[in-house]
Amino acid sequence: MTINADPPSWLSRWQGDGVLVRAETPKMIRAIQDLGLPVIDLRCWRSAGKIPGFDTDPASVVRLAVDHLRDRGYTQFGFCGFGGANYSDRRLTEMRKYVRSLGHDVVAYESPGPVHATTFDAEQSGMLDEVGLGRWLKSLAKPVGVLACNDIRAQQLLNACHECNIHVPDEIAVVGVDNDDVICPLCSPPLTSVEPNTQKIGYEAAAMLDRMMSGEIVPAELTWVPARRIVVRGSTDSIPVDDAEFIKAYRFIRENACRGVSVQDVADAVPMSRRSLERRMRTYLDQSPSDLIASIRLARIKELLETTSQPLKKIARLTGFNYDEHMAKFFKKLTGVPPGHYRRKHRLESIADDDLDP
Repeated sequence: MTINADPPSWLSRWQGDGVLVRAETPKMIRAIQDLGLPVIDLRCWRSAGKIPGFDTDPASVVRLAVDHLRDRGYTQFGFCGFGGANYSDRRLTEMRKYVRSLGHDVVAYESPGPVHATTFDAEQSGMLDEVGLGRWLKSLAKPVGVLACNDIRAQQLLNACHECNIHVPDEIAVVGVDNDDVICPLCSPPLTSVEPNTQKIGYEAAAMLDRMMSGEIVPAELTWVPARRIVVRGSTDSIPVDDAEFIKAYRFIRENACRGVSVQDVADAVPMSRRSLERRMRTYLDQSPSDLIASIRLARIKELLETTSQPLKKIARLTGFNYDEHMAKFFKKLTGVPPGHYRRKHRLESIADDDLDP
């Protein structure tokens, strides 16, 4: 049964104790409510203010995407969404708010769709809006970083760029949302995407439903769960700088930061003087070469802590540290917590306690 389907005939006869639902149609929401059972909505499309719900925090999505684009050096930002789709509207609102707080503006485009359209209807309308989308893309001042409301919209955007002979990522860098494991790697270039914390949403929703089935009264409010991370791929693998030497240095850092390279190693590889490297890095990215190296290593450590059961000694070697103690000191200095503490809080799979630092 799809999320935009009408209620099945068996639903009214179903004898259950509680419901986790992802539904978009008013008929489905009413049918679920008519059951008289505890309900948690995981779509938050039609049910706002009617039943408790969980959804990905749009502000966290925007911050991950915009901060990533800013780290790449972008100062011009766009948003591409589906008009009338609530998740798209929320993300656009938060993007405007955040980007304006940074002293910039957002150029937005939302394909028109049916009033109160379901996500499926909005996405189908977007696929038919080739002319309007292409016109908008051609009008953008470039280079520009664009956040699409989801991965399907981002895929449409990438296809439109191809049709308009607009190069991605050199002219337009594109970020999607959902980190869809089919769409993202099949895009050309592969799509950078913000990954929601769906496991946490599911766990917390199930825990709340359990409490409701035990008699707890829960207000009909929406709980925002922060997005988990941004997964970087080819659609943002560029920086908007017309400086071949600097781009060479930048790519060298991205490719070798986790091998323990120093700032002098970077300067020697280009080659350019260390002073020139420092100056250009400050000019283009508003950070030092050592800051960029550290941020790349930190991001990789976090990824390994969250997604693998590798011991800390192995993670240290994979990120350019000779000793895990040095890696732990580096990590705590930048995050405020030891790597073991971070792993316990964020990892996806359990690991032996003796692998964790106190």
